[in-house]
Amino acid sequence: MPSIPTLRVLALLLVLAALPVAAHAQQVPGFKLSRQLKIEIDGSKFRFLGEVEMTDDAGKQKFFADRVDYDTETRLMVATGNVVYTSPQTRIAAERLEFNLDTKVGTFHNATGSTYLGDKVDKSFFGTQEPDALFYGEVIEKVGPKRYKITRGGFTSCVQPTPRWELVSSTSLVELDEYAIMKNTVLKVKGVPMFYLPVMYYPIQGDDRATGFLLPTYGSSVIRGPSVSNAFFWAINRSQDATIYHDWFTKRGQGVGGEYRYVAGRGSQGNVTTYYLKEKEATYTSSLGSVTTPAATNYEIRANVAQVLPLGLRARGNVDYFSSVVTRATFNQNPYDWSSRTRSVRGNISGNWGRQSVSATYDTTELFYSDTNSSLQGGTPRLSYSLAQSRIGKTPIYYSFNSEHVSIARIDKDGDRELDSSLNRFDVNPTIRVPFNKLPYLTFNSSISYHYTRYDKSYVPQANGRLGGIPEDAPLTRSYWDLRTDIVGPKFSRVWDTPNNGYGEKYKHTIEPTFTVQRLTAFDNYDRIPKLEGYDFTYGGTTRIAYGIVNRFTAKRRSGASTARTRDFLTVGLTQSYYSDPQASLYDFGAFPLNFFGRAPSNFSPINLGAAFAPSEKTSITTRLDWDDRAGEFQSIRINGTYALSQWLDVNGGWSQRKFSFDPTRPDNFFNASTSFRTRGNRLGGTYSFYYDIGRSVMLDQRIVGYYNAQCCGIVVEYQQYNFPQFSTFSVPQDRRFNIGFTLAGLGTFSNFLGAFGGNTGTSGSFGNRSF
Repeated sequence: MPSIPTLRVLALLLVLAALPVAAHAQQVPGFKLSRQLKIEIDGSKFRFLGEVEMTDDAGKQKFFADRVDYDTETRLMVATGNVVYTSPQTRIAAERLEFNLDTKVGTFHNATGSTYLGDKVDKSFFGTQEPDALFYGEVIEKVGPKRYKITRGGFTSCVQPTPRWELVSSTSLVELDEYAIMKNTVLKVKGVPMFYLPVMYYPIQGDDRATGFLLPTYGSSVIRGPSVSNAFFWAINRSQDATIYHDWFTKRGQGVGGEYRYVAGRGSQGNVTTYYLKEKEATYTSSLGSVTTPAATNYEIRANVAQVLPLGLRARGNVDYFSSVVTRATFNQNPYDWSSRTRSVRGNISGNWGRQSVSATYDTTELFYSDTNSSLQGGTPRLSYSLAQSRIGKTPIYYSFNSEHVSIARIDKDGDRELDSSLNRFDVNPTIRVPFNKLPYLTFNSSISYHYTRYDKSYVPQANGRLGGIPEDAPLTRSYWDLRTDIVGPKFSRVWDTPNNGYGEKYKHTIEPTFTVQRLTAFDNYDRIPKLEGYDFTYGGTTRIAYGIVNRFTAKRRSGASTARTRDFLTVGLTQSYYSDPQASLYDFGAFPLNFFGRAPSNFSPINLGAAFAPSEKTSITTRLDWDDRAGEFQSIRINGTYALSQWLDVNGGWSQRKFSFDPTRPDNFFNASTSFRTRGNRLGGTYSFYYDIGRSVMLDQRIVGYYNAQCCGIVVEYQQYNFPQFSTFSVPQDRRFNIGFTLAGLGTFSNFLGAFGGNTGTSGSFGNRSF
């Protein structure tokens, strides 16, 4: 089947053949006659024998034949004997060409050719050769201005005597720049028929987005059994498209889904995906014995939309919703999706007019601890009004105002039991700020804020002093002042030259102290305040002093050593906070981001050490350590690193550990790593990644993906192993998965909805292309 460039070239050739012919060869525009040319004239019939050559005015397109017969009355031109057409990107050879200069209708007989596929295809499939395609047809007819009919033809991108693959069909009707309808089409691999389609619609739009079927992928797993994933892509127009998915799991049933994408203008676009899975009953045998899972019906909905509205408004929406957390984890193959235990719905409308802004948001997030135990929280709705900070006259004083009304949703579920702690909260917050930044090495930023909050419900405190309580319909108000000063500096720096250093020409060391002094005035009934969001935990009647120091090392790179001439290659920071009331240390989310619950009150927060070493764009190491001086040990440690060697190797890894004061014997302890490699020209490549739970001594997941791109085709395979220790209700505690997909040069493959090969959705295919 000819490709898009091929069909365009055929049209150019047939139009080129329509050049006028005069009685004498020297008067024929575009003709170049060789010395061996012989001319025979019989009335209105002319015959050119020898090396007939026809060239366009630019000299880039040429036509050759051993014999050309032309009748000035019928306007019919017939070329025979070594008929050849050439251009910078295409070559076509045929035994015979018949063309009518009046009707512009013509026929090629036994035509073969090759054409350049362009620069947008993945050239790694073609090895050291150019990305060309071969095509042929016993008869190629031009039956309309842009319509061609090809009889008994074929197409392949394998430029070799025995193609690794080819598409052959009995007849094809081609409409240039639009579509091709192929009948009785067979895909052959090494000459062996693989599958047959009675009718195939083949898109040939020139905008690189085309309607059609995507190449299928094949897989197998313990839970799902052997599977086949198919997809159909519909390019509705340049700014919107849709994809329909179908998955057949021999052991668990079938799934269907759809994705719709659109771009409605600058700032207005969306992506909506749905998936419906009908599971059938299945029996498994594992270390836990024989387990039967019942038949079920589940679904997923994902959406991300943004829309510009009149009157300066803008709307946004995000949905990540599923009906079963167990099904989501066991069927999804993307690590992020299978490990995610939250479903969320969020919609927002906001507007800005000068310094004023308003926002209306509906958002809920439900976190699952098991398939029957969850906690839902959010704002239903959340309304806010803000006045951006403005200067008061010519004074160095700025003022701002924020207000919010929110219906906080909080529903905790444990099996059939449900606790609803939802309530309404109203808050206003005017602020006055006075900055001082006259000195480059020292800055002050002081502010005073007033907070007034009203809750329509309050808590009956628990007798044991624990957080939370029993909600009661008794309104409660809270008001306090927040006085704060942030100081940066005085900064100290030193610069020195290193003319013999290969990394940088100059180095700079900057020492930057930071101080924050904050006073929160006291308020009553702290134990009765509903604590549902971070703002509710504010503890009054205390002074907090945060202090730290940052060391920053900067290098001025040598020309050509890096894309950025100036680079902060090492940053080390040390911070700690002091509280006048030790109880306040339990509610400082900045100092205790991971595990403040259960810690004994203290006048000091843990000491935080943060460091980042990034000598280049491709290499970096970051770490954060929280040292609890009271316990004499690290409370949490996080280390992450990346390394890339040229264009063929990438390595990423990380280790994290955090200890909870209420259960120090069971710390969270994880290690993860991934590495990707590719050979020059992307001929061979792969990825290996894993996530290991050191605390449980369990490999949560590991994934191996490898691909090989041979000339004109390729193969990609994937092996996954998942363990589900966080859910005791899983029928099978471990799943092993295998996926395989094939790629054809210039045509591609796709990832199914469930994330095979590390993707989220299909992106390209055999007879379609999804790229915007």
